[in-house]
Order: sequence, then structure tokens, then C-alpha cells
Amino acid sequence: MPPEELHLNLRNLTLDDYGQLQELMDRVYDDIGGAWPKETIKALVEQFPDGQICIEDNGHLVAVALTVCVKYERFSNPHTYDDLILRNEKIWHNANGDSLYGLDVFIHPDYRGYRLGRRLYEARKELCRSMNLRAILAGGRIPSYHKYKDQYSPAEYIQRVDRKEIYDPILTFQLSNDFQVTRLMHKYLPEDEKSMGYATLLEWRNILYTPPSPVLSVRKTQVRMGAVQWQMREFSSVEEVLEQVEYFVDALSDYKSDFALFPEFFNAPLMGLTDQMDQTRAIRFLAGFTEQFRDQMSEMAVSYNINIITGSMPLLENDRLFNVSYLCHRDGRVDEQRKIHITPHERRDWVIEGGNHFEVFDTDAGRVAILICYDIEFPELGRIAAEQDVDIICVPFWTDTKNGYLRVRHCAQARAIENECYVVITGSVGNLPKVENLDVQYAQSSVFSPSDFAFPHDAVMAETTPNTEMIMFSDMDLEKLKLVRNEGSVNNLKDRRVDMYHVGLKQTR
Repeated sequence: MPPEELHLNLRNLTLDDYGQLQELMDRVYDDIGGAWPKETIKALVEQFPDGQICIEDNGHLVAVALTVCVKYERFSNPHTYDDLILRNEKIWHNANGDSLYGLDVFIHPDYRGYRLGRRLYEARKELCRSMNLRAILAGGRIPSYHKYKDQYSPAEYIQRVDRKEIYDPILTFQLSNDFQVTRLMHKYLPEDEKSMGYATLLEWRNILYTPPSPVLSVRKTQVRMGAVQWQMREFSSVEEVLEQVEYFVDALSDYKSDFALFPEFFNAPLMGLTDQMDQTRAIRFLAGFTEQFRDQMSEMAVSYNINIITGSMPLLENDRLFNVSYLCHRDGRVDEQRKIHITPHERRDWVIEGGNHFEVFDTDAGRVAILICYDIEFPELGRIAAEQDVDIICVPFWTDTKNGYLRVRHCAQARAIENECYVVITGSVGNLPKVENLDVQYAQSSVFSPSDFAFPHDAVMAETTPNTEMIMFSDMDLEKLKLVRNEGSVNNLKDRRVDMYHVGLKQTR
């Protein structure tokens, strides 16, 4: 059929199509009994109309997919085709099933090569997603196996088809449509002499499936991230800084943001209240306010119903100094992440040490990791976070020059792409002439995404005006992360050669 003469239409099957369907099935399945009785098709159409999908060309039926609902636990285990057949050749359909079962996909021989099967499979996948079902299962014939039965066992045959050493008209097609072989079944369809009675149990998992649960306990998948590009200015007291913090928290909360992210060392202007001649003493002076900032920002998180990532601040513990960020949950919990990698400036002038613990935190709006400034420049931490199913990496930073800022920005965007997650960076702007080593700031806060069709073309979801105090918002769809990790143009996480290399933590404390 010349392509210019095609007029294809994808729709649901009706009982009026039975005459054409019978003719098509008799032609395709002449070796295993031909068409099903009209009563069988009638039951399928009446019980599960959405699952019966067909393609017509100029009014003629040319491709069909027949489907029922089943319980995953029952049909993800070995079974036979007869387990789906009830009395009078009616097909088993469980209206309360949590999975689809692909009974058949058949294409008119004259229309092979137009990828109509792929259209039907994609329609099935969309149906599975729209119904929030767990998976699509199918028993797949291996009709070319009889040619190789003396050379290979069924398992060896399947492996060679998977490696594209052998072409099988059914199994090759199913593997190319993201189905995985989970079992080899014997005597699935005994009359199938070409398959020697064998079949594969195939499964396509719906990565967007959400198990039934109480509405209030369901984690959000649409998340609004808010960030503050903070203006450094002179402050005369802790209370004055906290008043400015609360102003931004209030503003972000008014816009229904799920998170408020502050920059690294945003409260550093308070160092201007002490002697600047001894930098070690000045940073320890600032550390004296950290507990107050943590507690009051935690109270704001609860009061304004927003998760607050407190930027970072110095923490003095057993006479040792750390750079720490707090995640203040809106339910009152507080988590802590210490900066792992310490810059030469922090070590030399402030004698700050690196933390020895890293984790990904569960929130009511996704799984979050905090990498403080320099930490984002080390790809190992991003990969460890990805292995813990991170959704969002938050990067509070402080940089004085544009080249320092660009190191943070480019590394953050790389982490988003290679780990298929969102990365948010936010910093401070302005001048602090009275605070040694913090006189100037450069920042352009941004939100980065993976680089694929579901995201902005440049993988930048939002960004601020450089060197201007402002707030930034970005709406993140966590479901898109599941899709890109499993069905993206490339699969950076799935395609890692873990047989060759591994990245992991040596210690957790």
C-alpha cells in the first residue's frame, strides 16, 4: 500500500467490526485456529471497551490489540493461555485488576512495515498510565523457535534474539517496545507448533503507577520551588536579619511554594558587629547565632507551611567549626547537612572542617539533597544522591567573582543532566565592605533540569537577573523524572557500566 494512499484512524473496536476482525484473524492465525467466536469479542467489547483498540485504513480494519485487566500477582507468575479462557471461550477480565494483559496484537500482512504495532502498543501504555495500573503483562509466542530448536534451548534462543543475532517476528518486536522477559513458560499454547509450546512472560512496568493510599498521605508530584537571591547589607542585630528572612518566607509562602532556599552564609553581615582583625574569631562569633537561626527558621517553616532550606551558616561543635545547612520541614522536623568539601579560603581563614555524613532527605514534596557550594563541583556526591533516588539537589552558594559563579553553575547543570534530576542554585549579591573576605558577591540563581524533550530546550527552567535581590519560582514535575530515567532519549542512570565502576560512600558518620 503506497503511503500517500493511507488514511489511518486509531479508535476503539466495536462489535460491528466483527466481520472484518474475523477475516483478519483467520488470515493471521491460520496455523493456530483462526478467529475467536463473535461471543468472545462481544464479551471483551462490553466488559472492557477501552482495552480493545484497532486501526482502520479508509474504513478497513488493518490492525487490532485486544486487552483485559488482571491481578498482577496471579498473572506475573507462570500460567497458560487456558488460564485466561472461561466457559464458551469467554476471556477472563477482572474489573478490579491492577494490570493490563495483552491478549493479542495482529496486523494485516499488507500493512507490516508501517509500525502500526508500535502505535497499538503506545496506546496500550497510555491506557495503563491513565488507569493508574501497575503493568502490562503478556504471554509472547516465539514463532521462529522451531527453526533453531536443534541448536538452542528456549532460554538460549531468547538470549540470541535479545542480542539481535536472531530475528523473531513477535519477541523482537516486544523487546523493541520496552517489554522485559521475566519468565519462560512451557505449554503456554500447546497447539503453537512453531513456538514448540513455549512462550515468554513479558512485562512493561508503569513507572508512574501510584499504589492506592489515603489522599492525605500521597506525596506531591507537582512541586513549587522558591529561592531567595539575597542582598548582602549591613545589619545591626540578629533580629533584623531574621525579620528580613521572615519577609521572604512570607512572600514565598503566599505564592504556595513548597520550598524556600536561602544562600550560603546569608547571615555573614553579622560578622561586621565584631572585630575583623581576627577572621577565625569573627566566624566563631557568627557561629554563636546559628542555633537561634535554626530554631526560628524552623518555627517559620511550620507557621508559613513551607519547607525551608536555611542556606548555610557556621556551626561550632566541640571546638571544631563546620559549614552546615538545615532542612526545616513544615511538620517541625529538622535535618542537617554539613558541607563535605571545604574551599582553600574556608580552611585557611576560618579553619572550617568538612563533614563526614551525606544523605538524601525525604520531604512531603520529593527527595532532596543539599550540596553546599563547592560540593556541587564534585560529581561523586551527585551520583550517590541519584542512587538514593534524589529528585531535587539544592545548592546554596556564595561566590565573589563571575568565574567562581560559573564553576558552580556549569557543574550544577552537569549534575542535573548526568543524574536526571532537578538542581537549584541560589546565592547572594551586593557588597559588604566592612566584612573581611566577603566584600563582594556575584550570583545569578537558577533551576536546571535534565536535557530531554520533556524539559526546556536549554535545560534551564528559571533564572534570576544577575546581581539583583529577588525571589525565584520554578514548578517541577517529579513524574517527568521517572519518564526521562526510563524512557528518555538517553538513559544516563540506567546505562551506567556498573560492571566496570562504582561510586559509593566509605563512611556515614
